[in-house]
Amino acid sequence: MSRYDLEYRSFSLSLAEPLETASGTIESRDGFLVRVSRADGAVGYGEATPLPGWTESLADCEAALERARDALDSGDEDGALEAVDEAVAARYGVSLALADLAASSESIPLYRYYAPDSLVARVPVNATVGDGSVEETVSAARDAVERGFRCCKLKVGRRSVEADVERMRRVREVVGPSVELRADANGAWDYEEALAAIEAFDEDDVALVEQPLPAGALEGHAELRGRGVGIALDEGLLEHGVDAICEARAADAVVLKPMALGGLDVAQQVATWVDQFGVTPLVTTTIDGVVARTGAVHLAASLPDPPACGLATGDLLAEDLGRDPVLFENGAAVVPQAKGLGVEGVWAE
Repeated sequence: MSRYDLEYRSFSLSLAEPLETASGTIESRDGFLVRVSRADGAVGYGEATPLPGWTESLADCEAALERARDALDSGDEDGALEAVDEAVAARYGVSLALADLAASSESIPLYRYYAPDSLVARVPVNATVGDGSVEETVSAARDAVERGFRCCKLKVGRRSVEADVERMRRVREVVGPSVELRADANGAWDYEEALAAIEAFDEDDVALVEQPLPAGALEGHAELRGRGVGIALDEGLLEHGVDAICEARAADAVVLKPMALGGLDVAQQVATWVDQFGVTPLVTTTIDGVVARTGAVHLAASLPDPPACGLATGDLLAEDLGRDPVLFENGAAVVPQAKGLGVEGVWAE
C-alpha cells in the first residue's frame, strides 16, 4: 500500500506587466500546483512551473507528474522522483512537496530540513528592473531603493550596448554609490559587445554581469573575468555543469534556479560544490508562484552568508496561488519560521 497520494492542478498566472528580457517577453506563468498527502492527514505542497528554454515543456511536465503519481500509487516512494527523469520542473514540484511534508511532520521550517543547525531570520534580496527605457529604468530603480533594496539587477541586452550603458549610468547617478548594481544580459552579446559593456560598467562600479555571452561560450566568459566586474553564469550552468565551469575559471558566481535545476536538494548540492571552488552561489526564481518562490527563500536561508538573491519577484505577478508568507523589509526577505514551507490556503477544495 502507498503511504502517499499525489495530486496536481493546473494554473495560469498573468504578469502584472509583460517582462521584457533579451530571451523574449514573458506574459504569464503556467504550471501545476502539487499536493502530496499521507493517510494521517499530513500534506506537503510543491509547484512545477516550466519555463521555455530552461525546463521541459508544459505537456512534458504534466506527463512526468503522471509518472510520479503512478509510482506513489504503487508504493514506490523513491521511484516517484526517478519517474520524472529529466523533467526538472516536475522534479522540483514533487521533491518540494515531499520535503514540505517531511519538514512539517518534524515541526521545523523547511530551511532547517536542509540545514538543521541553522537559525536564519532574513536573507538579502535584489530588486529586478526590466529592460525598459532610460526613464522607466531609472524610475523602477529609484522606487526599489526607496522601498529599502540595496541591490538592483537591470535586465540588459535588447538594446545597443551604448543604450544599456546609458541606462546603467543614469541609475548609478540616481541611487548613489552605496547600492549594489548588477546586469543580466541573458546571453545576448557577442564577445566585443560584452567587453565594451563590462569596461563601461566598471566605471559605474557594477558588481556583476549575469550571462553576458551565450551559454556555450565558456572560454569567452573566462576571458571576460578579471576586468573589474564579476561574471555570473546562469544558462551556462545548465549547459556546462560545475566541473567544466570551475576548471575553465569561467565564473565568479553561478545562478541557482531551483525550478531549472530540479529541486532544492539539487540546488543545495550545487551551492556546496561551487563554494569549494570559491564561486558564489546566487539563488533566484524563474518568476514562479508563491509555493516555488517560498521554496527558493528557504534554499537561500539554508546556505551560509548568501549574497543578495533574486527572490523578490512576487510583485511581477498580477495574481498568485495564495498569500505570500514572505515579508520583504529593507532589502531582505523575512524567512518564514512556521513548519514546512509556511504557505497556506493554496489548495481550496
